[in-house]
Amino acid sequence: MDPWLIWLIVAAVLVVAEICTLTAALGMLGAAALVTAGFAAVGLPLPLQFVVFTIVATASVLFLRPLALRHVLQPQVARFGVDALVGKAAYVVSEVTGRGGRVRIDGEEWTARAYDETLVISPGTTVDVMEISGTTALVYPRE
Repeated sequence: MDPWLIWLIVAAVLVVAEICTLTAALGMLGAAALVTAGFAAVGLPLPLQFVVFTIVATASVLFLRPLALRHVLQPQVARFGVDALVGKAAYVVSEVTGRGGRVRIDGEEWTARAYDETLVISPGTTVDVMEISGTTALVYPRE
């Protein structure tokens, strides 16, 4: 069997293993095997093929893998759904207590409870959404 074909099979196996593990290391080794397959197809002798594989694998794991991981592990910038409502201002529509009430958040009416259960928040007050619990906004009056 030709050496370039063996390198291609090694590259495919490493890429499939990367898909299963998501470590980014096996994918880099698969890319190094693919580059080495190209050099083997040109006719590079076997000992030099191992040198090419070692150089490309080392460079990719040491330099490209940290960049890839940094890109993948970035914190989520935008919040979506009810998480986006936390921290927003709301307008009290009907009296809010520790047991219930209604607020308007971004034009939508929500059931609400006071974050501090001892508070009674009168209609017309502007409050901050502290938390969303199910379909109920836990709110606290603005100072």
